Amino acid sequence: MAARAGEGTHARPPHDTAATWAEELLDQLRPAVRHPRRVLAWLARTVHATACLEDADGRLLAGDPLPADTAVRADVATGRISAAALEDGGRHVHVVGIRHPGPGRAAGAVLTVARPEPFDRRAAEIVHRTATVLGLLLREGELARSARRLRRASADLRLAVLQLLMVEDVVSARRVTAGLWPGLLEQDTARLYVVEGSPAGRDALAEECTDVTEGRALVVRCPAVDGHVIVVSPASAPGERLRALVADRPDTYLGGSLHQRLARTATAYGQAVSALAVARFSPGRSAVYAERTHPERLLDPAALRTWSARTLRPLDTLPHHTRAELLATTRLGLDFTAVSAAKVLGVSRNTVRARMDRLQTLLDTDLTDLTTRTAVRLALLTEAAHGPYDPGTAPHTGPRFTDLLDSAPLRDWARDLLGRLDGDGRDLRATLSAWISAGGNAERAAKQRGVHAQTVREHVRAAEPVLERQLLAGGSDLYEVVLAHLADGSLAAPEAGANGDQADAPVHG
Repeated sequence: MAARAGEGTHARPPHDTAATWAEELLDQLRPAVRHPRRVLAWLARTVHATACLEDADGRLLAGDPLPADTAVRADVATGRISAAALEDGGRHVHVVGIRHPGPGRAAGAVLTVARPEPFDRRAAEIVHRTATVLGLLLREGELARSARRLRRASADLRLAVLQLLMVEDVVSARRVTAGLWPGLLEQDTARLYVVEGSPAGRDALAEECTDVTEGRALVVRCPAVDGHVIVVSPASAPGERLRALVADRPDTYLGGSLHQRLARTATAYGQAVSALAVARFSPGRSAVYAERTHPERLLDPAALRTWSARTLRPLDTLPHHTRAELLATTRLGLDFTAVSAAKVLGVSRNTVRARMDRLQTLLDTDLTDLTTRTAVRLALLTEAAHGPYDPGTAPHTGPRFTDLLDSAPLRDWARDLLGRLDGDGRDLRATLSAWISAGGNAERAAKQRGVHAQTVREHVRAAEPVLERQLLAGGSDLYEVVLAHLADGSLAAPEAGANGDQADAPVHG
């Protein structure tokens, strides 16, 4: 059917008033639907044209590619002209620059619209109004990307601060936080909390932790465990707010450390992880590290510190930062896997292993042996708690490790702890001793006991609730149980190392 005069294919429908298209254009700004692609599709339908949106370098952002006069497009993109209308190969083309706010003249994007018929006043106005809307949407997208980059940068800085604290570099950590979070690390002590949720919901959980702590805590997405958020809080109030947060969120748990010096952040982290295991079975889904009888407190303090200083004396020739790096890395590496320690410290697992190997060589030890690991860890924790001796005053003689173990309170504690296993008819105690002797290897322990490896694992797992300590997961609980075996004579103490009669470096016997 032939069209009447003035009513060709692109004639404006009688109902398509200025108010109608303006309302439709504004409707494209609704939060649920706004996107440059949708706006461009609406423009193409409304003016019966093909539309193309490119960035200033000519990369397609939305719509269909449209060849246009290169010189004209360049003039619009550089801001020499704001818009152009031309006829190109039988098409009528409008090219409009979309500028960023600010003093610059260059366009952030270029809108090109082409159709076979000339642009009447209405179509030209729609194109230019649409360019304004597209500019708002592009600016919004740019601001959103900038906000995401800022959040990522902030998260990276918070992680860097945590990693500095983990290696006892409190001075550098304070320098980083001074300009960004003034006063955050002014106090000398803090509690460390680990909040556990689902990996998928961790970003939202971290945001909530940041909100409830009101900027008075260091909130970090744990680099080692996907579902964990770490919170270092010098103030006490955030702890109550974190407990309330966990109480309101199903399947979320909170573990907290004791107050520790900032230089002992790695120790606080281990305590919080240990408390988190308890929180998973607590009615309130939160727990603070239990202050129980620690075996190192049953040793003569002066003798323990003297032995620790002599054990670590081979490290005294190292530069301070190198020494602190080796000690902090080894403490984490002894309590966690090399992979987890590497993620927490922000280094590769090969770096963790290399540092531990270097310390092992310097101390002439064998860290594959659990009893030796226990002795070395005891020395590391003692120094972390009391600080290093001045190298010039470090003692050259003093007690051996076996002398430390010859403590009546320690022996009583060990007998009481391991005696809990005697009531089980499966001889859990013998299996546990064999498993420790085998370095925590179930297969080797099974050969020694003449049983299946799965039986060894089941016995060790059965000993955990009896001893109220985690064993298969490693960490501080396991080392306490090893020390108990050493104290009551169930296992032989590590022998002296390459330091001859000084005997101040524990090694595998």
